[in-house]
Amino acid sequence: MEKASKQIDKLVKAARRVVIIQPDNPDGDSLGSSLALEQILMELNKDTVMVCGVNIPSYLSYLPGKDRVETEIPNDFDLSILVDTSAISLINNLLAADPSVKHRLSSKPLIILDHHASESSIDFASLRLNVADASATSEVIYRLAKDLNWPMNLAAKNAMAAAILSDTLGLTSPSTSPKTMYVMAELVEGGVSLSALENARRDMMRKSPELVRYKGSLLQRIEYYDNDRIALLTIPWPEIEKYSPSYNPSMLAIDDMRLTTNTIVAVALKQYPEGKITGKIRTNYGYPIAAKLAEAFKGGGHEYASGFKLLGEVDIETLKKEIVNKSMELLDEVI
Repeated sequence: MEKASKQIDKLVKAARRVVIIQPDNPDGDSLGSSLALEQILMELNKDTVMVCGVNIPSYLSYLPGKDRVETEIPNDFDLSILVDTSAISLINNLLAADPSVKHRLSSKPLIILDHHASESSIDFASLRLNVADASATSEVIYRLAKDLNWPMNLAAKNAMAAAILSDTLGLTSPSTSPKTMYVMAELVEGGVSLSALENARRDMMRKSPELVRYKGSLLQRIEYYDNDRIALLTIPWPEIEKYSPSYNPSMLAIDDMRLTTNTIVAVALKQYPEGKITGKIRTNYGYPIAAKLAEAFKGGGHEYASGFKLLGEVDIETLKKEIVNKSMELLDEVI
């Protein structure tokens, strides 16, 4: 990491304007990483722009600053930093929106900061710092900032702490390591209030009666396979269009899917116009196969939480059969 840190420091020092990009499936870690980097780079007197190919979900509003995330890459920048993914499919919205975006990104230095085990599919990146033993990309950013003596104000520390809590399910996931605990302790020592962050998150988790009723309808549509070991849910475009501004439909149901007796693998599929399908995968403790399952469909992620995006390659019924078959294969390897 030391060599990569020095290269990153050199690229940042040479830049005047920096674009911070997060994947098309933003979550607490990707947004928290972006917000933390924004604050750090601003303290370093850099002009920063945060970008995401989709609108940030409202359930992440407990992280102050999500309204500063733009949906288009600016024309003028010197350096871009992609956080929390190394998969080109997860920045496809940005690339597809404007054919010139890929040229602009590849013509300037691009740094990837990530912690997923998946190989990178972005061949035009200048440098990739992937710390596989980190619990979250925000933990990578914290370690990097410490190595380089970058300034971390309270807003940056709050964003990193919230991101780590999000990706580790409150420091309970298997990815939580002693290093993670040390980082969190230092963040708390630096002024972060974990109780304040949790209270803000819980307030944003409140759902309207309409959303609660919709969640009930989603749970009734779950399909179970392989003696209930695999749970699938399909969400059509009209529902995505209606409910996404308030809450990600997948996240309404996927934890309940995992809590079903005997269920190990939970997959929520969202169907978009023109054949696009996204998948969110969660697996239960002891079955670290989520990333491998996602990779089979051109995605990636964590051992227990991952995702993928397909752009018209397969119809939904065929995809469901392939997911079930691949899940059974991976489960049999573990067992």
